[in-house]
Amino acid sequence: MVAAGLLFFALFSVALGRPTARDELHVHERRSDVPSGFKYLGKADPNALLSLRIAVAQGDPAGLEAALYDVSTPGSKNYRQHLSKAEAQAFVTPKPDSTNAVKTWLSRNNITTTATSAAGDWITVQIPVAKANAMLGTQFGEYAHEETSTKVTRTLSYSLPASVKEHIDVIHPATSFIEPRSLSPAVHAFRHPRAAKGSRKGVHSTAKSTKASATSTSQKSSPTAVAAAVDDSCKTQITPKCLQSIYNIPSAPASSNRSNLFVASFAGESAEPSDLKAFLGEFRQDIKAASSNFAVKTIDGGTVNFVGGTTEASLDIQYTAGLATNIPTTFVSVGPNNTDGAAGFLDIINNLLAQDEVPNLCNAYAQLGARGTTVLFGAGDGGVSGIQSTPGCTTFVPTFPSTCPFVTSVGGTTGFSPEVAVSFSSGSFSNIFPRPSYQADAVSGYLKGLGNTSAGLFNASGRAFPDIAAQAQGFQVFVNGQVKPVAGTSAASPTVASVVALINDAIFKEGGRPVGFLNPFLYSTDAVGTLNDITQGSNSGCGTDGFPATDGWDPVTGLGTPDFRKLLSAIKNSATTT
Repeated sequence: MVAAGLLFFALFSVALGRPTARDELHVHERRSDVPSGFKYLGKADPNALLSLRIAVAQGDPAGLEAALYDVSTPGSKNYRQHLSKAEAQAFVTPKPDSTNAVKTWLSRNNITTTATSAAGDWITVQIPVAKANAMLGTQFGEYAHEETSTKVTRTLSYSLPASVKEHIDVIHPATSFIEPRSLSPAVHAFRHPRAAKGSRKGVHSTAKSTKASATSTSQKSSPTAVAAAVDDSCKTQITPKCLQSIYNIPSAPASSNRSNLFVASFAGESAEPSDLKAFLGEFRQDIKAASSNFAVKTIDGGTVNFVGGTTEASLDIQYTAGLATNIPTTFVSVGPNNTDGAAGFLDIINNLLAQDEVPNLCNAYAQLGARGTTVLFGAGDGGVSGIQSTPGCTTFVPTFPSTCPFVTSVGGTTGFSPEVAVSFSSGSFSNIFPRPSYQADAVSGYLKGLGNTSAGLFNASGRAFPDIAAQAQGFQVFVNGQVKPVAGTSAASPTVASVVALINDAIFKEGGRPVGFLNPFLYSTDAVGTLNDITQGSNSGCGTDGFPATDGWDPVTGLGTPDFRKLLSAIKNSATTT
């Protein structure tokens, strides 16, 4: 299929005359085969209109990463001195040469562009398949997701002329295959254009708030300990009261008026306010009705008038409101007008970055972190098979965005006394991103103990995940007036986000600065003893037992589960000693 597309372009070029060196095409991205779960149907309609996102090369991504670690690492002179919007944006704004080269190339092909990101590092083009085939030296095809029969237009390879190749990072979603998802209790799936597999929706704990390399040390957590009496019912049914008891989360309302939470959804997700009211009436009767509302921000034609709720959105809203008492929460509603190839998720990130008060993709998360935002993602629910049990996988499937080194990935646990890993908790090592320095010692210690187990099934030098964990099974959620149990790391993520939001609130009341990007702190000696170490369980998949949980960090539960009081004390101390 790809060869035919290249031949077509070659004939097209001959008709116009021999191309110059600057116009010669060079392969920019290539997939070896059609991803599992999809099948090729045939060539795409040449008249069909494609919406493609072009990631223009950022000006100084290495500078952004250095600045992020500088403001996020205990001991740094700039620890928690977060960047302004303009300072963060300056790192990713493309250089004039890159912007001009890309615009000139598109203009020669009579293509108009629309800026997608505030920094101009993402632009959108609308282009017929036939023209895309010619410009990119490829043949777009129609593919179907076998389980859902959803059809997408994609290619396995595309090329760029030499004049723009160095100025473009990626064209999305040209080679990106995203597994469609239902709106019932399931897994949010998103694939980074350069990553292998997908992941979950995110919860952002945000606050308003500049460059040396980060350092890291090995992390030893405290043994699992239940500090407060936990009702036996919490072994099978999780409620806000259970989580408050297990993780020492306070029930007192926040009062700083500065901490806030953004719940990012995928297209079609909705949260019914009446369900939240019923949930709080059942499980948090101490919360005043006036404090039980949530704001809605719309993206891509989303709605503020929900008719019925979906399980994932209901879970997120109810447990952030039910745990982060009185913390303002915003639900991001994504409508049907998204063409980013990621159910609106790329649009969400670029929209948040454009705001003066914040609530390429991995670097987008770096920008949020540098500005004082904590970004958390559920690790996924397929064990080492990825977001879901990937059929026929022969190697472990890392998930995105959890493999992005600039987000905090959240694994899953269940039970208490002891708390153990749930088997579906995804965790592994990235095939794209190298291991960040902040987790080098903790991860190398685990790999040494692992020995040759599962050797060859994962990239031992990649970014390891998850970083932290929380309860992920038996959550009681109101959906369209009915209580139903929900399981998944998407339950663990809003729990940890609520903990961070409440920590920020406590810090703000004392005149401090927000936590921001959490990982360098979590893996540092400052965090020793603040997490409950999970040492039992494993995350099976791909015909194996997966990785075992053990002392210290592991690719099932990360460094362990949070203890609010210990974390708050340690974070305060880390700022005092810097």
